[in-house]
Amino acid sequence: MLGSKEEQPIATVPLVSTAGARGARDTVLRITRYASIRLLTLLLTVVVGVYLTILIANMGGYVDEIRRAMIREGVGIALGADEDFVLLPEAERRRIYDEMMAVEEVRLGLDQPFPVRSFIYLRNALTLDFGMSDQLLSDSMSRVVRLIILERLPPTLLLFATAQLILFFGSVFTALYLSQRYGSLLDRAMVALAPTSAAPGWFYGIFLIVIFAAILRILPFGGMVAVPPPADRWAYALSVLRHLILPVTAIVSSAIFQAIYYWRTFFLIHAREDYVEMARAKGLPSAVIERRYILRPTLPAIVTSFALTLIALWMGAIVLETVFLWPGLGRLIFQAIGMFDTPVLVGAVVIYAYLLAVTVFVLDLVYALLDPRVLVEGRKAA
Repeated sequence: MLGSKEEQPIATVPLVSTAGARGARDTVLRITRYASIRLLTLLLTVVVGVYLTILIANMGGYVDEIRRAMIREGVGIALGADEDFVLLPEAERRRIYDEMMAVEEVRLGLDQPFPVRSFIYLRNALTLDFGMSDQLLSDSMSRVVRLIILERLPPTLLLFATAQLILFFGSVFTALYLSQRYGSLLDRAMVALAPTSAAPGWFYGIFLIVIFAAILRILPFGGMVAVPPPADRWAYALSVLRHLILPVTAIVSSAIFQAIYYWRTFFLIHAREDYVEMARAKGLPSAVIERRYILRPTLPAIVTSFALTLIALWMGAIVLETVFLWPGLGRLIFQAIGMFDTPVLVGAVVIYAYLLAVTVFVLDLVYALLDPRVLVEGRKAA
């Protein structure tokens, strides 16, 4: 039509929905808030646990009296060996004695009341400043607690990592196999052997030492390596391996059947789920059912158990390491308890507390991110 304007196409700008971005932002905020609360809670737990450890390790301040008695004994012995000191008048000897006592008390911080020093210990422990050991020495003759712990850590990790990894994976896969063969002869045998795990590892260790070291004489009684240590690297490794056999066997023997029974029951519950029965009705192979329909849904619980197992490696076992004369953290803690060496005890506990808190925190974040069944703050259940 004349006079009519030709219709021009209207330029349209595609509308980008912000719902997805807003939802992602809300999720990040919820998880950040959840992580912050969890982190503060875990830090508070660590602080309380470390402070209680300090109070217990110092026996509420009674260890101070033991230290003062040791200072008096040391000062008395040192001055008594000085011939010039013996010839001094009584008042002069008393003055010198008191001065030396005061110097030692200031050096050890005993000039301050225990409640004040307990918070100083707490601050130092939380910052990993464990100070100097009271009695124990490292192999390099150092009293630095951090060096003492680091020297004892590799033997403990070697022993318990080997034993716990064998125990964990062996029990999980054996239990997974038994869950598909419920009531078989092997299944009944494992159930019958479960009560044998009531005895601790050191109990089995004593019998193993008697049989294989004292009677058969085919394995060493204890220690980590032969004395003197072999100069050749491969010979040294073989010596360590021979010394590992008995303690690893003791640890595994004390827990393997109970672990198998636990995981077997756990897998049996999931093996009766409807989707597993459906897969079995379809004729899928047992290996596929075990891996895809039983193992995969239970991975969160397995990962949690595995992570806590790794943390437990750091502490070792006091009695078992003592029985086998294994130079690890467990034996170090035993020696520190006997010598009232508070810095070493607090250092070992603080490291364990930090590792446990970090592990729990990371697991919480992983569950909040990956598992929709985990509710974080701000998310409402349907």
